[in-house]
Amino acid sequence: MKPFFAALSFLTILRVPHSWCGDERAIARSLNWFPAVGLLIGGVMATLDSLLCRLLPGTLVPSALLVIAMIAISGGLHLDGVADSADAFMSSRGKERMLEVMKDSCVGPMGALTITALLLLKFSALASLPEAWRIPVILLMPLAGRMALVVKTVSLPYARSGGGLATLTHSDSRPWQGMLAFALLALVAMLLLGWSGLWIAVMSLLATALFARYCHGKIGGLTGDTLGAACELVELIPVLTALVCLQQGVLV
Repeated sequence: MKPFFAALSFLTILRVPHSWCGDERAIARSLNWFPAVGLLIGGVMATLDSLLCRLLPGTLVPSALLVIAMIAISGGLHLDGVADSADAFMSSRGKERMLEVMKDSCVGPMGALTITALLLLKFSALASLPEAWRIPVILLMPLAGRMALVVKTVSLPYARSGGGLATLTHSDSRPWQGMLAFALLALVAMLLLGWSGLWIAVMSLLATALFARYCHGKIGGLTGDTLGAACELVELIPVLTALVCLQQGVLV
């Protein structure tokens, strides 16, 4: 179980005893457990949302608090990747300069604007969900985001010449891990929402593939920042897909 605890420690703010996480080998093998951690986060978020909706009127305030909780449980790790990736990709510079921008700890205007737009979209989408569909969709959002981490890791080379945080899991990644992560998302989604759940899984995978292709075209691979950005972007796909399905009468 050391790879699981390594994944839990890496992806959340939960304090896990260092002895439970193992050595670098366990950290490298932790990629297998990213979707399971995502499912665990989803369960916590769905439970929290159910409680908030009982305590507070409507869905606006519960949705705002849920977005804050999603940020808090990962310590803002993935949002930092969104900001750095946006600043780099929107700088209209070459590959090496974009990689340097990602290393800069300061958030530029493009990063700030992107985070603001992302959080507004996540809040408004969650607030638009009917109460009957909130729990299954919220459960799927973190799972989809962590699926994206695995799929992107196994699909792209590492963009930097030197080592980085993402190399620990990237060095031991295999294509079957991405297929397994998607299979788990599809299975859970279909159990919760039937065939509409399969649409959610497929659209999440498609969004991951499109963003991976975009990153490959920009910097020739992935970095830890682009992985974080992928997690945040794909985390939106289940709620957006569910809203489309509801509008078209697919979810009944």
